[in-house]
Amino acid sequence: MIVPRWEWRSFGQELGEAGAVFAELPVEQVVESTELYVVSATGTDVVKVRDDLMDIKHLQEVSEDGLEQWTPVMKARFPLSPSELDAVTTALGVAVTAPARDEYPLDVVLDEVVGPNPDLLAVDVHKRRVRYRIGGCMAELTEVRTERAATNTVAIESEDPALVMAVLRDLGLATYPNVNFGRGLRVLERFGPERFAVIDVGTNSVKFHIGERTADGDWRTVVDRAEVTRLGDGLRETGRLGPEPTARTVEAIAAMVEEAKQQRVGAIAAVGTAGLRIAGNAADFVRAVQNRCGVVVEVISGEDEARLAYLAATTGLPVRGPSVVFDTGGGSSQFSFGERDRVDERFSVEVGAVRFTEQFALDGVVSDDDLAAALAAIGRDLDRLDGRDPPETLIAMGGAVTNLAAVKHALAAYHPDVVQGTVLDRDEIDRQIELYRTRTADERRSIVGLQPARAEVILAGACIVRTVLDKLGADSLTVSDRGLRYGVLAERFGTRGTAAR
Repeated sequence: MIVPRWEWRSFGQELGEAGAVFAELPVEQVVESTELYVVSATGTDVVKVRDDLMDIKHLQEVSEDGLEQWTPVMKARFPLSPSELDAVTTALGVAVTAPARDEYPLDVVLDEVVGPNPDLLAVDVHKRRVRYRIGGCMAELTEVRTERAATNTVAIESEDPALVMAVLRDLGLATYPNVNFGRGLRVLERFGPERFAVIDVGTNSVKFHIGERTADGDWRTVVDRAEVTRLGDGLRETGRLGPEPTARTVEAIAAMVEEAKQQRVGAIAAVGTAGLRIAGNAADFVRAVQNRCGVVVEVISGEDEARLAYLAATTGLPVRGPSVVFDTGGGSSQFSFGERDRVDERFSVEVGAVRFTEQFALDGVVSDDDLAAALAAIGRDLDRLDGRDPPETLIAMGGAVTNLAAVKHALAAYHPDVVQGTVLDRDEIDRQIELYRTRTADERRSIVGLQPARAEVILAGACIVRTVLDKLGADSLTVSDRGLRYGVLAERFGTRGTAAR
Protein backbone atom coordinates (compact mmCIF):
# COMPACT_ATOMS: atom_id res chain seq x y z
CA MET A 1 0.00 0.00 0.00
CA ILE A 2 1.34 3.42 -0.99
CA VAL A 3 0.96 6.08 1.71
CA PRO A 4 0.99 9.64 0.28
CA ARG A 5 3.75 11.89 1.60
CA TRP A 6 3.66 15.54 2.56
CA GLU A 7 6.43 17.45 0.85
CA TRP A 8 8.08 20.83 1.09
CA ARG A 9 10.71 22.07 -1.35
CA SER A 10 12.33 25.39 -2.14
CA PHE A 11 14.61 26.41 -4.99
CA GLY A 12 17.79 28.46 -5.06
CA GLN A 13 17.84 29.29 -1.35
CA GLU A 14 20.76 30.37 0.78
CA LEU A 15 20.44 27.92 3.66
CA GLY A 16 22.28 30.00 6.27
CA GLU A 17 22.12 28.29 9.68
CA ALA A 18 20.22 25.35 8.15
CA GLY A 19 23.27 24.65 5.99
CA ALA A 20 25.40 24.24 9.13
CA VAL A 21 22.85 21.75 10.50
CA PHE A 22 23.00 19.67 7.32
CA ALA A 23 26.79 19.73 7.41
CA GLU A 24 26.72 17.96 10.79
CA LEU A 25 24.26 15.25 9.71
CA PRO A 26 25.41 11.84 8.48
CA VAL A 27 24.76 11.34 4.77
CA GLU A 28 22.41 8.42 4.21
CA GLN A 29 22.64 8.26 0.43
CA VAL A 30 24.02 10.10 -2.60
CA VAL A 31 22.17 9.51 -5.87
CA GLU A 32 23.00 10.88 -9.31
CA SER A 33 20.55 10.51 -12.15
CA THR A 34 19.38 12.05 -15.39
CA GLU A 35 15.63 12.18 -15.83
CA LEU A 36 13.40 13.46 -18.60
CA TYR A 37 10.67 15.75 -17.32
CA VAL A 38 7.63 16.69 -19.38
CA VAL A 39 6.81 20.19 -18.14
CA SER A 40 3.30 21.55 -18.62
CA ALA A 41 2.34 25.22 -18.68
CA THR A 42 -1.09 24.32 -17.29
CA GLY A 43 -0.95 20.98 -15.44
CA THR A 44 -0.16 20.47 -11.75
CA ASP A 45 1.06 16.86 -11.69
CA VAL A 46 4.70 15.84 -12.10
CA VAL A 47 5.40 13.73 -15.18
CA LYS A 48 8.85 12.30 -15.87
CA VAL A 49 10.71 9.39 -17.41
CA ARG A 50 13.14 7.58 -15.13
CA ASP A 51 14.70 4.14 -15.65
CA ASP A 52 12.58 3.67 -18.80
CA LEU A 53 9.40 4.16 -16.76
CA MET A 54 6.77 6.83 -17.33
CA ASP A 55 6.33 8.13 -13.80
CA ILE A 56 3.36 10.28 -12.71
CA LYS A 57 2.93 11.87 -9.28
CA HIS A 58 -0.41 13.45 -8.49
CA LEU A 59 -0.94 16.47 -6.22
CA GLN A 60 -3.71 15.33 -3.89
CA GLU A 61 -3.95 18.12 -1.35
CA VAL A 62 -2.38 21.35 -0.07
CA SER A 63 -2.38 21.89 3.70
CA GLU A 64 -3.10 25.16 5.53
CA ASP A 65 0.66 25.46 6.07
CA GLY A 66 1.29 25.16 2.33
CA LEU A 67 2.63 21.62 2.40
CA GLU A 68 1.74 19.48 -0.61
CA GLN A 69 0.62 15.85 -0.45
CA TRP A 70 1.83 13.81 -3.41
CA THR A 71 1.15 10.22 -4.38
CA PRO A 72 2.48 8.10 -7.28
CA VAL A 73 -0.36 7.18 -9.64
CA MET A 74 1.48 5.49 -12.51
CA LYS A 75 4.77 3.79 -13.31
CA ALA A 76 4.50 2.27 -16.79
CA ARG A 77 7.13 0.78 -19.07
CA PHE A 78 7.45 1.86 -22.67
CA PRO A 79 5.81 1.49 -25.07
CA LEU A 80 2.71 2.97 -23.45
CA SER A 81 -0.78 1.70 -24.15
CA PRO A 82 -3.47 4.13 -25.35
CA SER A 83 -5.00 4.21 -21.85
CA GLU A 84 -1.59 4.92 -20.30
CA LEU A 85 -1.05 7.75 -22.78
CA ASP A 86 -4.46 9.16 -21.77
CA ALA A 87 -3.30 9.12 -18.15
CA VAL A 88 -0.19 11.06 -19.13
CA THR A 89 -2.05 13.77 -21.04
CA THR A 90 -4.63 14.07 -18.25
CA ALA A 91 -1.82 14.59 -15.73
CA LEU A 92 -0.29 17.24 -18.00
CA GLY A 93 -3.64 19.03 -18.29
CA VAL A 94 -3.64 19.10 -22.09
CA ALA A 95 -5.92 17.80 -24.82
CA VAL A 96 -3.99 15.76 -27.37
CA THR A 97 -5.13 14.23 -30.63
CA ALA A 98 -2.19 11.93 -31.27
CA PRO A 99 -2.41 9.48 -34.18
CA ALA A 100 -4.14 6.29 -33.09
CA ARG A 101 -1.66 3.52 -32.34
CA ASP A 102 -1.67 0.27 -30.43
CA GLU A 103 1.37 1.39 -28.48
CA TYR A 104 3.47 4.53 -27.98
CA PRO A 105 7.27 4.29 -27.63
CA LEU A 106 9.04 7.19 -25.91
CA ASP A 107 10.23 8.76 -29.18
CA VAL A 108 6.65 8.76 -30.50
CA VAL A 109 5.37 10.38 -27.29
CA LEU A 110 7.99 13.11 -27.62
CA ASP A 111 7.55 13.63 -31.37
CA GLU A 112 3.75 13.36 -31.66
CA VAL A 113 2.47 14.47 -28.25
CA VAL A 114 5.00 16.76 -26.58
CA GLY A 115 6.78 18.40 -29.52
CA PRO A 116 3.74 19.83 -31.38
CA ASN A 117 2.09 21.18 -28.20
CA PRO A 118 3.17 24.73 -27.21
CA ASP A 119 2.05 24.06 -23.61
CA LEU A 120 4.49 21.15 -23.18
CA LEU A 121 8.25 21.05 -22.91
CA ALA A 122 10.60 18.06 -22.57
CA VAL A 123 13.60 18.82 -20.34
CA ASP A 124 16.56 16.58 -19.51
CA VAL A 125 17.40 17.15 -15.84
CA HIS A 126 20.57 15.95 -14.16
CA LYS A 127 20.31 15.64 -10.37
CA ARG A 128 22.80 15.00 -7.63
CA ARG A 129 20.76 14.21 -4.53
CA VAL A 130 22.26 14.03 -1.03
CA ARG A 131 19.84 12.50 1.45
CA TYR A 132 19.65 12.78 5.23
CA ARG A 133 17.26 11.91 8.07
CA ILE A 134 16.24 14.69 10.42
CA GLY A 135 13.42 14.86 12.95
CA GLY A 136 11.77 11.73 11.56
CA CYS A 137 11.69 13.18 8.01
CA MET A 138 13.66 12.54 4.88
CA ALA A 139 15.69 15.60 3.87
CA GLU A 140 17.37 16.09 0.53
CA LEU A 141 19.79 18.65 -0.88
CA THR A 142 19.83 18.47 -4.66
CA GLU A 143 21.98 20.04 -7.35
CA VAL A 144 19.82 20.49 -10.45
CA ARG A 145 21.19 21.10 -13.93
CA THR A 146 19.47 21.41 -17.29
CA GLU A 147 20.91 22.33 -20.67
CA ARG A 148 20.22 26.03 -20.07
CA ALA A 149 20.34 26.57 -16.30
CA ALA A 150 21.38 25.25 -12.91
CA THR A 151 20.14 25.69 -9.35
CA ASN A 152 19.81 23.81 -6.08
CA THR A 153 16.87 22.68 -3.99
CA VAL A 154 16.23 21.66 -0.42
CA ALA A 155 13.36 19.28 0.36
CA ILE A 156 11.76 17.86 3.51
CA GLU A 157 9.10 15.14 3.34
CA SER A 158 7.20 12.73 5.55
CA GLU A 159 3.86 10.96 5.80
CA ASP A 160 3.19 13.15 8.87
CA PRO A 161 2.80 16.87 8.01
CA ALA A 162 3.38 17.88 11.65
CA LEU A 163 6.88 16.38 11.49
CA VAL A 164 7.66 18.29 8.30
CA MET A 165 6.57 21.60 9.84
CA ALA A 166 8.54 20.91 13.02
CA VAL A 167 11.73 20.30 11.02
CA LEU A 168 11.16 23.42 8.91
CA ARG A 169 10.74 25.52 12.05
CA ASP A 170 13.86 24.03 13.63
CA LEU A 171 15.86 24.77 10.48
CA GLY A 172 14.45 28.29 10.09
CA LEU A 173 12.92 27.43 6.72
CA ALA A 174 9.20 27.52 7.57
CA THR A 175 8.67 30.95 6.04
CA TYR A 176 10.21 30.10 2.66
CA PRO A 177 7.80 29.41 -0.21
CA ASN A 178 7.02 25.77 -1.02
CA VAL A 179 7.77 25.26 -4.72
CA ASN A 180 7.31 21.74 -6.04
CA PHE A 181 9.72 20.36 -8.62
CA GLY A 182 7.38 20.87 -11.57
CA ARG A 183 6.82 24.55 -10.75
CA GLY A 184 10.48 25.10 -9.98
CA LEU A 185 11.48 23.57 -13.30
CA ARG A 186 9.05 25.87 -15.15
CA VAL A 187 10.72 28.85 -13.48
CA LEU A 188 14.20 27.55 -14.24
CA GLU A 189 13.31 26.98 -17.89
CA ARG A 190 11.19 30.15 -18.12
CA PHE A 191 8.28 28.17 -19.49
CA GLY A 192 4.60 29.01 -19.15
CA PRO A 193 2.96 31.39 -16.68
CA GLU A 194 4.62 31.79 -13.30
CA ARG A 195 4.14 34.25 -10.48
CA PHE A 196 6.82 36.31 -8.78
CA ALA A 197 6.65 38.87 -5.98
CA VAL A 198 8.58 42.09 -5.40
CA ILE A 199 8.66 44.03 -2.12
CA ASP A 200 10.04 47.58 -2.28
CA VAL A 201 10.92 48.90 1.18
CA GLY A 202 10.96 52.68 1.05
CA THR A 203 11.44 55.39 3.63
CA ASN A 204 7.73 56.19 3.76
CA SER A 205 5.96 53.14 2.36
CA VAL A 206 6.35 49.48 1.46
CA LYS A 207 5.14 48.55 -2.02
CA PHE A 208 4.08 45.01 -2.89
CA HIS A 209 3.65 43.55 -6.35
CA ILE A 210 2.90 40.08 -7.69
CA GLY A 211 3.29 39.65 -11.42
CA GLU A 212 2.47 36.62 -13.51
CA ARG A 213 4.73 36.01 -16.49
CA THR A 214 2.70 34.54 -19.34
CA ALA A 215 3.88 32.13 -22.00
CA ASP A 216 4.43 34.98 -24.48
CA GLY A 217 6.71 36.84 -22.06
CA ASP A 218 4.26 39.56 -21.01
CA TRP A 219 3.43 40.36 -17.39
CA ARG A 220 -0.02 40.30 -15.82
CA THR A 221 -0.54 42.09 -12.51
CA VAL A 222 -2.01 39.86 -9.82
CA VAL A 223 -1.48 42.10 -6.77
CA ASP A 224 -0.22 45.67 -6.57
CA ARG A 225 -0.57 47.72 -3.39
CA ALA A 226 1.34 49.86 -0.93
CA GLU A 227 1.27 50.31 2.82
CA VAL A 228 2.51 53.50 4.45
CA THR A 229 4.65 52.45 7.43
CA ARG A 230 6.83 55.57 7.85
CA LEU A 231 9.99 53.54 8.37
CA GLY A 232 12.03 56.74 8.21
CA ASP A 233 10.27 58.51 11.10
CA GLY A 234 13.01 60.32 13.07
CA LEU A 235 15.79 58.93 10.88
CA ARG A 236 17.23 62.34 9.99
CA GLU A 237 17.58 63.35 13.64
CA THR A 238 19.08 60.12 14.96
CA GLY A 239 20.61 58.45 11.91
CA ARG A 240 18.90 55.24 13.00
CA LEU A 241 15.60 53.45 12.40
CA GLY A 242 13.31 53.69 15.42
CA PRO A 243 11.91 50.58 17.11
CA GLU A 244 8.26 51.39 16.39
CA PRO A 245 8.71 52.21 12.67
CA THR A 246 10.87 49.10 12.37
CA ALA A 247 8.28 46.87 14.06
CA ARG A 248 5.35 48.05 11.94
CA THR A 249 7.39 47.79 8.73
CA VAL A 250 8.58 44.27 9.55
CA GLU A 251 4.98 43.21 10.22
CA ALA A 252 3.81 44.77 6.94
CA ILE A 253 6.50 42.87 5.04
CA ALA A 254 5.63 39.62 6.83
CA ALA A 255 1.98 40.00 5.78
CA MET A 256 3.06 40.56 2.19
CA VAL A 257 5.27 37.47 2.26
CA GLU A 258 2.37 35.42 3.60
CA GLU A 259 0.12 36.73 0.82
CA ALA A 260 2.81 35.86 -1.73
CA LYS A 261 2.95 32.30 -0.40
CA GLN A 262 -0.84 32.02 -0.63
CA GLN A 263 -0.61 33.20 -4.24
CA ARG A 264 1.90 30.40 -4.92
CA VAL A 265 4.73 32.61 -6.14
CA GLY A 266 7.86 31.00 -7.49
CA ALA A 267 10.22 33.52 -5.87
CA ILE A 268 10.30 36.78 -3.92
CA ALA A 269 12.69 39.70 -4.38
CA ALA A 270 12.87 42.41 -1.72
CA VAL A 271 14.83 45.64 -2.09
CA GLY A 272 15.46 48.55 0.24
CA THR A 273 16.13 52.12 -0.82
CA ALA A 274 17.17 55.48 0.66
CA GLY A 275 16.12 54.98 4.29
CA LEU A 276 18.06 51.75 4.55
CA ARG A 277 21.04 53.21 2.70
CA ILE A 278 21.57 55.88 5.34
CA ALA A 279 20.37 54.17 8.54
CA GLY A 280 23.18 53.15 10.87
CA ASN A 281 21.20 50.12 12.02
CA ALA A 282 19.98 48.98 8.59
CA ALA A 283 21.62 45.58 9.10
CA ASP A 284 19.49 45.06 12.23
CA PHE A 285 16.37 45.77 10.19
CA VAL A 286 17.40 43.37 7.44
CA ARG A 287 18.07 40.70 10.07
CA ALA A 288 14.71 41.32 11.75
CA VAL A 289 12.87 40.85 8.44
CA GLN A 290 14.79 37.67 7.68
CA ASN A 291 14.11 36.24 11.14
CA ARG A 292 10.42 37.14 10.93
CA CYS A 293 9.59 35.90 7.43
CA GLY A 294 12.67 34.42 5.77
CA VAL A 295 13.09 37.17 3.17
CA VAL A 296 16.39 38.98 2.71
CA VAL A 297 15.99 42.67 1.91
CA GLU A 298 18.74 43.75 -0.49
CA VAL A 299 19.71 47.38 0.07
CA ILE A 300 20.36 48.70 -3.44
CA SER A 301 22.46 51.71 -4.39
CA GLY A 302 20.96 54.97 -5.55
CA GLU A 303 22.32 54.36 -9.05
CA ASP A 304 20.71 50.91 -9.19
CA GLU A 305 17.45 52.39 -7.97
CA ALA A 306 17.54 55.02 -10.73
CA ARG A 307 18.40 52.42 -13.38
CA LEU A 308 15.58 50.09 -12.33
CA ALA A 309 13.10 52.96 -12.19
CA TYR A 310 14.07 53.97 -15.74
CA LEU A 311 13.57 50.39 -16.90
CA ALA A 312 10.13 50.29 -15.27
CA ALA A 313 8.96 53.59 -16.73
CA THR A 314 10.22 53.23 -20.26
CA THR A 315 8.70 49.78 -20.74
CA GLY A 316 5.25 51.07 -19.85
CA LEU A 317 5.05 54.46 -21.59
CA PRO A 318 6.07 55.87 -24.99
CA VAL A 319 9.45 57.60 -24.92
CA ARG A 320 10.40 60.21 -27.52
CA GLY A 321 13.77 61.84 -27.92
CA PRO A 322 15.96 62.82 -24.97
CA SER A 323 14.21 61.67 -21.81
CA VAL A 324 14.35 62.02 -18.05
CA VAL A 325 12.80 59.60 -15.60
CA PHE A 326 12.66 60.57 -11.95
CA ASP A 327 11.35 58.74 -8.91
CA THR A 328 10.78 60.77 -5.78
CA GLY A 329 10.18 58.98 -2.51
CA GLY A 330 10.26 59.56 1.21
CA GLY A 331 14.03 59.68 1.56
CA SER A 332 15.53 60.38 -1.85
CA SER A 333 14.93 61.08 -5.51
CA GLN A 334 16.49 59.21 -8.41
CA PHE A 335 17.11 60.63 -11.88
CA SER A 336 17.96 58.84 -15.13
CA PHE A 337 18.81 60.63 -18.37
CA GLY A 338 18.78 58.81 -21.68
CA GLU A 339 17.02 58.16 -24.94
CA ARG A 340 14.62 55.29 -25.57
CA ASP A 341 16.03 52.28 -23.71
CA ARG A 342 19.55 53.74 -23.39
CA VAL A 343 20.59 55.34 -20.08
CA ASP A 344 23.37 57.90 -20.42
CA GLU A 345 23.46 59.21 -16.84
CA ARG A 346 21.83 58.34 -13.54
CA PHE A 347 22.16 59.55 -9.98
CA SER A 348 20.36 59.74 -6.65
CA VAL A 349 20.04 62.74 -4.35
CA GLU A 350 18.82 62.85 -0.77
CA VAL A 351 15.75 64.89 -1.59
CA GLY A 352 12.71 63.17 -0.12
CA ALA A 353 9.29 64.11 1.17
CA VAL A 354 9.86 62.89 4.74
CA ARG A 355 12.98 65.00 5.25
CA PHE A 356 11.44 68.27 4.04
CA THR A 357 8.18 67.62 5.85
CA GLU A 358 10.10 67.36 9.12
CA GLN A 359 12.49 70.23 8.37
CA PHE A 360 9.82 72.79 7.39
CA ALA A 361 6.76 71.42 9.25
CA LEU A 362 4.91 70.83 5.97
CA ASP A 363 2.45 68.40 7.56
CA GLY A 364 -0.06 71.15 8.37
CA VAL A 365 -1.06 74.67 7.40
CA VAL A 366 1.99 76.45 5.95
CA SER A 367 2.53 80.17 5.44
CA ASP A 368 3.63 81.63 2.11
CA ASP A 369 7.03 82.47 3.57
CA ASP A 370 7.63 78.97 4.95
CA LEU A 371 6.51 77.43 1.66
CA ALA A 372 8.94 79.67 -0.23
CA ALA A 373 11.74 78.66 2.16
CA ALA A 374 11.00 74.97 1.60
CA LEU A 375 10.96 75.41 -2.18
CA ALA A 376 14.26 77.29 -2.04
CA ALA A 377 15.88 74.54 0.05
CA ILE A 378 14.63 71.86 -2.32
CA GLY A 379 15.99 73.87 -5.23
CA ARG A 380 19.43 74.09 -3.66
CA ASP A 381 19.54 70.35 -3.08
CA LEU A 382 18.49 69.70 -6.69
CA ASP A 383 21.32 71.80 -8.15
CA ARG A 384 22.55 68.80 -10.17
CA LEU A 385 19.61 69.51 -12.49
CA ASP A 386 20.75 73.05 -13.26
CA GLY A 387 21.83 74.02 -16.76
CA ARG A 388 20.38 71.03 -18.60
CA ASP A 389 18.41 71.13 -21.83
CA PRO A 390 14.67 70.50 -21.44
CA PRO A 391 13.88 66.84 -22.14
CA GLU A 392 11.43 65.82 -24.83
CA THR A 393 9.99 63.19 -22.48
CA LEU A 394 9.71 63.66 -18.72
CA ILE A 395 8.30 60.73 -16.73
CA ALA A 396 7.75 60.76 -12.97
CA MET A 397 6.94 57.96 -10.57
CA GLY A 398 6.55 57.39 -6.86
CA GLY A 399 3.88 57.94 -4.23
CA ALA A 400 3.86 61.72 -4.58
CA VAL A 401 3.05 61.86 -8.30
CA THR A 402 0.61 58.93 -8.27
CA ASN A 403 -1.32 60.67 -5.48
CA LEU A 404 -1.24 63.96 -7.39
CA ALA A 405 -2.69 62.12 -10.38
CA ALA A 406 -5.37 60.43 -8.27
CA VAL A 407 -6.40 63.78 -6.80
CA LYS A 408 -6.52 65.33 -10.29
CA HIS A 409 -8.96 62.59 -11.36
CA ALA A 410 -10.81 62.62 -7.99
CA LEU A 411 -10.41 58.85 -7.70
CA ALA A 412 -12.36 57.67 -4.68
CA ALA A 413 -10.72 54.27 -5.29
CA TYR A 414 -7.23 54.12 -6.73
CA HIS A 415 -7.21 52.91 -10.33
CA PRO A 416 -3.73 52.24 -11.74
CA ASP A 417 -4.91 52.24 -15.36
CA VAL A 418 -6.27 55.78 -14.91
CA VAL A 419 -3.15 57.03 -13.14
CA GLN A 420 -0.78 55.45 -15.68
CA GLY A 421 -0.02 58.03 -18.37
CA THR A 422 -1.69 60.95 -16.57
CA VAL A 423 -0.21 64.31 -17.58
CA LEU A 424 0.39 66.81 -14.76
CA ASP A 425 1.13 70.36 -15.81
CA ARG A 426 2.40 73.29 -13.74
CA ASP A 427 -1.06 74.72 -13.15
CA GLU A 428 -2.39 71.46 -11.72
CA ILE A 429 0.62 70.98 -9.45
CA ASP A 430 0.37 74.60 -8.24
CA ARG A 431 -3.35 74.11 -7.58
CA GLN A 432 -2.66 71.09 -5.43
CA ILE A 433 0.21 72.76 -3.55
CA GLU A 434 -2.19 75.52 -2.55
CA LEU A 435 -4.83 72.92 -1.66
CA TYR A 436 -2.48 71.17 0.77
CA ARG A 437 -0.76 74.33 2.07
CA THR A 438 -4.01 75.70 3.44
CA ARG A 439 -5.14 72.52 5.24
CA THR A 440 -4.13 70.53 8.26
CA ALA A 441 -3.22 66.87 7.82
CA ASP A 442 -6.68 65.83 9.04
CA GLU A 443 -8.34 68.20 6.59
CA ARG A 444 -6.19 66.89 3.75
CA ARG A 445 -7.44 63.37 4.45
CA SER A 446 -10.88 64.37 3.19
CA ILE A 447 -9.50 65.25 -0.26
CA VAL A 448 -10.82 62.73 -2.77
CA GLY A 449 -7.99 60.77 -4.36
CA LEU A 450 -5.39 61.39 -1.64
CA GLN A 451 -4.26 58.30 0.24
CA PRO A 452 -4.99 59.23 3.90
CA ALA A 453 -1.64 57.95 5.15
CA ARG A 454 0.13 60.38 2.79
CA ALA A 455 -1.61 63.46 4.15
CA GLU A 456 1.45 64.56 6.13
CA VAL A 457 4.02 64.25 3.34
CA ILE A 458 2.04 65.12 0.20
CA LEU A 459 2.83 68.83 0.29
CA ALA A 460 6.58 68.20 0.42
CA GLY A 461 6.25 65.67 -2.40
CA ALA A 462 4.33 68.15 -4.55
CA CYS A 463 6.98 70.80 -3.91
CA ILE A 464 9.74 68.44 -5.03
CA VAL A 465 7.83 67.62 -8.22
CA ARG A 466 7.22 71.33 -8.92
CA THR A 467 10.91 72.12 -8.41
CA VAL A 468 11.97 69.39 -10.84
CA LEU A 469 9.73 70.94 -13.51
CA ASP A 470 11.34 74.32 -12.93
CA LYS A 471 14.89 72.98 -12.98
CA LEU A 472 14.37 71.04 -16.22
CA GLY A 473 12.42 73.78 -17.96
CA ALA A 474 9.42 71.50 -18.52
CA ASP A 475 5.76 72.53 -18.59
CA SER A 476 4.40 69.09 -17.70
CA LEU A 477 5.28 65.50 -16.88
CA THR A 478 3.76 62.08 -17.49
CA VAL A 479 2.98 59.88 -14.50
CA SER A 480 4.09 56.26 -14.42
CA ASP A 481 2.26 53.98 -12.01
CA ARG A 482 4.96 51.39 -12.69
CA GLY A 483 7.61 52.20 -10.13
CA LEU A 484 10.79 50.55 -8.97
CA ARG A 485 9.02 47.25 -8.27
CA TYR A 486 8.28 46.78 -11.98
CA GLY A 487 11.93 47.30 -12.86
CA VAL A 488 12.98 44.74 -10.24
CA LEU A 489 10.38 42.31 -11.59
CA ALA A 490 11.62 42.71 -15.16
CA GLU A 491 15.31 42.40 -14.28
CA ARG A 492 15.16 39.63 -11.67
CA PHE A 493 12.46 37.49 -13.22
CA GLY A 494 12.36 38.53 -16.87
CA THR A 495 14.64 37.32 -19.60
CA ARG A 496 17.71 38.21 -17.55
CA GLY A 497 16.47 36.97 -14.18
CA THR A 498 17.04 33.79 -12.20
CA ALA A 499 14.85 31.34 -10.39
CA ALA A 500 16.54 31.92 -7.07
CA ARG A 501 15.05 34.08 -4.39
